[in-house]
Amino acid sequence: MGRIPVLCDLDGVVWLAHEPIPGSVEAIGALRRAGHRVVFVTNNSFSTVAEQEAALASIGVPARSDVITSAMAGASLVVEGESVLVCGGPGVVEAVGSVGARVVGHDEYERDDPLVDAVMVGFHRNFDYEIMRRAARAVRAGARLIGTNDDATYPTPAGPIPGGGSILAAIATASGVAPVVAGKPHAPMATIVRRLVSGVDVDAVMVGDRPSTDGLFARTLGCRYALVRSGVTAPGATTDSAGGLRVDIDVADLADVARSLGVSVP
Repeated sequence: MGRIPVLCDLDGVVWLAHEPIPGSVEAIGALRRAGHRVVFVTNNSFSTVAEQEAALASIGVPARSDVITSAMAGASLVVEGESVLVCGGPGVVEAVGSVGARVVGHDEYERDDPLVDAVMVGFHRNFDYEIMRRAARAVRAGARLIGTNDDATYPTPAGPIPGGGSILAAIATASGVAPVVAGKPHAPMATIVRRLVSGVDVDAVMVGDRPSTDGLFARTLGCRYALVRSGVTAPGATTDSAGGLRVDIDVADLADVARSLGVSVP
């Protein structure tokens, strides 16, 4: 097999809360030296792209132009000139601005009560009742509800914590409107990946720790799925293969994925 794209989730694959998983940095270097394109495809929408690139660089992984986020996918669903009430972190603000849409802050919304075209939701730690109330009000007034992702949890070294999908579910329940979700495993993220990464075909590999997200995303892309058990899927845990989901590689971590592709990892 020749050189292929290796699409890596970050949380649970490369690191846990920015603490490198043993062997992951070495595996990325070995894959790149073997000629494979390693790209990071993450549902983390909180951080800006530059922050995520810098965090990877700080553990020894160059990543300029190699990070694709669910915030980027979410922003692909709005257009220049639209107004967006952001319920998320700096990464969502950056992505919305990059397409020429106008970010509406919650203070502005509360003061002026403007009509907005969309409400975009991602992970953020200052979510509270008032944010939920304003977002639900905007959606009931006609704004589209967009989720950067619907991951219920986020992996950390101390165990899972509520993720962006939990926040999105609260706003969807309060507004009575089902959201459009942009990140993995959904089509908007696949469109972004195909646009930015050449050669994503049946031989490419999506590496992730969550079958319901990364595995289904591999199916959306039509490529192989490598399940690693270094994140939310524990060693020995069963996986749901219903609906045609196939796990092509089932190993402990990213270093083992590289070895399964015939790449020697120090």
